[in-house]
Amino acid sequence: MHFTPVQMIGTQRSGSNLLRLMLNQLDGVSAPHPPHILERFFPLLPAYNDLSNPENFSQLVRDICKLIEFNPVPWSGVNLEPFAIIARCKKPLLTEIFRVIYEMRAESENASIWICKSLVNIRFADQLENNGVTPLYIHLYRDGRDVALSFKKAIVGEKHIYHIANQWKAEQEASLQLAEKIGENRVLKVRYEDLLHNPEIELQKICRFIGTEYNSIAMDYYHSEESHKTAHSGVMWENVEKPVISDNFNKFKKELTPAEIILFEQIAGDTLEKLGYPLSFPKLAEHVFSAKEIQLFSELNEKLKKEARLLSKPEDMEKRKDLEMHLQKIQARISIAE
Repeated sequence: MHFTPVQMIGTQRSGSNLLRLMLNQLDGVSAPHPPHILERFFPLLPAYNDLSNPENFSQLVRDICKLIEFNPVPWSGVNLEPFAIIARCKKPLLTEIFRVIYEMRAESENASIWICKSLVNIRFADQLENNGVTPLYIHLYRDGRDVALSFKKAIVGEKHIYHIANQWKAEQEASLQLAEKIGENRVLKVRYEDLLHNPEIELQKICRFIGTEYNSIAMDYYHSEESHKTAHSGVMWENVEKPVISDNFNKFKKELTPAEIILFEQIAGDTLEKLGYPLSFPKLAEHVFSAKEIQLFSELNEKLKKEARLLSKPEDMEKRKDLEMHLQKIQARISIAE
């Protein structure tokens, strides 16, 4: 079977689960909740030494299968046997394991298009391109100030505006640069606010891009079993069991303080304007931060992260406990090797 790989890129908290669930409704499309294979395992590769050694490569495959087993939103209907994955890998590379696993998931659903919604994979676009995984890219972007507000409320991610703004700016600029590098025909820009206002028009555009037929069943995503599983796997995804919330934008104007908005715009104002978002404080959008200011922001960021975990629902933390322990064990192998 010939597969069309599709990779979403940008920054999390930008409506990627909403779009994933819509597209997952379509015949021939497989869009599972991502276990973030590349993000989690590229930093852990030193634990496996030389992957051309079959034993090391096999251990990596087994550990990734375990990661998927512990994913907060379960993958059902696919049997990921390590030996079968290894047999399909053309080279002993992490990107090959990633490709094969998504293809096997797609096969289990009789789909020829697979979609990875791990937007952070923009950081690994070079590895994908250089290692023969050449997907179509959907650059899904949202007003960074609303992204910042969403991250502040989420169990995951950075918590201080300084750090969120820097991450958003870096990932948006990288997404724009990728389009320049490989050509607009392989990168489709989708604005989150347009998806809210005109979901069917945006979905039709996306379907033409990935090579499938649009069906209005996509708009019934919130009735799907996948939507139900996602919504009940964490508070930060609870909205996916609801119809499109068409006014879910510009919330930052009421919920961020003027100081927070100014800080975000001082860091990422040029990128906001590049993507078509007007600044709230255009005359204050330039500032050079001192080392002392940045250190203070970092200390506050770590404090806010700890508070977010303490305030999170116990059931949310329980769903992530096995996954975190699994990754910590692999990390410990690196420490031992060092």
